[in-house]
Amino acid sequence: MKSKNRFLKFQSAFSASVIPVSFIIAELVFNFVMGSGSHFQGNNSANAPIPGDFLGVIFKGGFIVPVIMTLLLTVLAFSLERYFTITKAGGKGSAVKFVETIKSNLAKNDINAAISECDRFEGSIASVSRAALLKYQMLEKDTTMTKEQKLLDITKNIEEATSLELPSLEQNLPILATISSIATMMGLLGTVLGMIRSFAAMANAGAPDSVALSTGISEALINTAFGIGTGALAVIMYNFYTTKIDKLTYSIDEAGYSIVQTFAAKH
Repeated sequence: MKSKNRFLKFQSAFSASVIPVSFIIAELVFNFVMGSGSHFQGNNSANAPIPGDFLGVIFKGGFIVPVIMTLLLTVLAFSLERYFTITKAGGKGSAVKFVETIKSNLAKNDINAAISECDRFEGSIASVSRAALLKYQMLEKDTTMTKEQKLLDITKNIEEATSLELPSLEQNLPILATISSIATMMGLLGTVLGMIRSFAAMANAGAPDSVALSTGISEALINTAFGIGTGALAVIMYNFYTTKIDKLTYSIDEAGYSIVQTFAAKH
């Protein structure tokens, strides 16, 4: 329990620091890597980028670029964090085989073996199953409650244990869902600002400034592509991890149902 509490505290600290750290990294990369004079004609970032220099072209996207880059880094960081967290929650081995082993031990009325399997497997499924099995053992010795009350107590115990596990599994996923919309909108904002710059250049004394015009178009196109790409990645990661959590939840429900049904059949 203590190790789990430490892990939850680490998760909270990590989640709180990801966005500000990502913003700092994005600003440093934007100003000192992409904005380096080596990427531009005349060694000056105020000039047009050197033909074929991709970093210089991205830099010309303007101040929206580091904002979208922050969102991209946040998506990558939370995707990696969710991968390790959900993989850990999945336990050691196949969830299907774990549930089958629990069913087999229950059929033999070997509760201690089932609890030992939970200790070996670890993860969210094992935590919920272990809590239910301990309640199972305790109620077997209770003579003051009716069978219906015992079944209700086990079911309630499973629901409470599950409700404690799910928040940890779903943490940071709402941020990914939010970024999927925000990134696209930021890209569109960059497009609008770029087009404003382009039209302003075209209206300059009736003779368009080619440098300003190209800068505006670059800002429009770069931010659009960057924003849509970041939003698409966020959607993919959100759906991927939501599906994995649904599978874990199904396994938890199946294990809990088996425990309740076994108790109902044997008592």
